Amino acid sequence: MINQYSKRFLKGDKVALRKITKEDYQDYFAMEDLMESRLLMNDEIPFPPTERDHEKFLSEINPEKDEYIFGIELKDEKIFIGTISVYAVNWKNGTCHVGVSIGADYQGKGYGTDSMKVLIDFIFNYMNLNKVKLQVFSYNKRAIASYEKCGFFLEGTLREELFRFGSYHDICTMGILRTDWKNTQV
Repeated sequence: MINQYSKRFLKGDKVALRKITKEDYQDYFAMEDLMESRLLMNDEIPFPPTERDHEKFLSEINPEKDEYIFGIELKDEKIFIGTISVYAVNWKNGTCHVGVSIGADYQGKGYGTDSMKVLIDFIFNYMNLNKVKLQVFSYNKRAIASYEKCGFFLEGTLREELFRFGSYHDICTMGILRTDWKNTQV
């Protein structure tokens, strides 16, 4: 039984989730430095980050603070293509937030969707949480479609919450419950 689970643990159809190593840092920095990607995932003022900013971010992720980050790699080629994280874990209420970032060359190929499905499985089967939440900018239609494929539902809209491109945009709040996920596993 354990062998059956270990073969697919943190693995999807296309990707595997693993720890981030120092060897990944340069690829991570290059991926996170792309302003187009930053404008899709970060609601702060989009100043270009420094390598020190990236190193500080990675070094401050800490399971003791209920923050977890995985590297995403192509399962067969073993190429680092992005990151996926669990944060703001609320053990009392059984909830958490998630986020994913895929390198520009690997976007639109199903890797983000596959990564999120693997992470959701991990959260429900190993962390024993009941609800996974995320926020996505309303203009990021490709991400919204990916999250819907994973079983997330739109739960609410924060109207005109984000100022980008000279105007205000909505932020969509999405979630998936353990029962939603179990219904897709049949």
